[in-house]
Amino acid sequence: MIDEFKVLDSEEVETMLQVPILVSILIAGADNEIDNSEIKEAVSIARLKQKKARVDLIDYYKEVAVDFEDKLKVMIQHFPVKAEERNPLIIAELEKLNQILPKLSHKFSVEFYASIKDIAKKIAEASGGLLGYLAVGYEESKLIGLNMINDPSK
Repeated sequence: MIDEFKVLDSEEVETMLQVPILVSILIAGADNEIDNSEIKEAVSIARLKQKKARVDLIDYYKEVAVDFEDKLKVMIQHFPVKAEERNPLIIAELEKLNQILPKLSHKFSVEFYASIKDIAKKIAEASGGLLGYLAVGYEESKLIGLNMINDPSK
């Protein structure tokens, strides 16, 4: 178990471990379609974060990355296909962080929040635009800030 999570109950730990998947699905599916480039980007980010995340988050991402692609695909199947039905469910899950993050150390919470916002940005840029780069669609742009989660640095 991740040391930081010792103050959390099992449901809160599960929520924390699902956040990168939830963010990936929310942003990738914002335009109603989750395409392969967005799934590949999410898997790539999960692998990369094991090595290149902020030091306090390395253990977290090592745990998250285990079977990430399988968990992502299973969770995609778990949610409704249409974004207007799926997004409110995912947003409700992410809002749970507003109760969880204050229980964790301030430093961890701030770094975690910045990290998941980075994931959202990279997923949004994974599809569309010139040769598939540097374009964020309108629907994605409304969600990319993860405004449903209170910024723990404030």
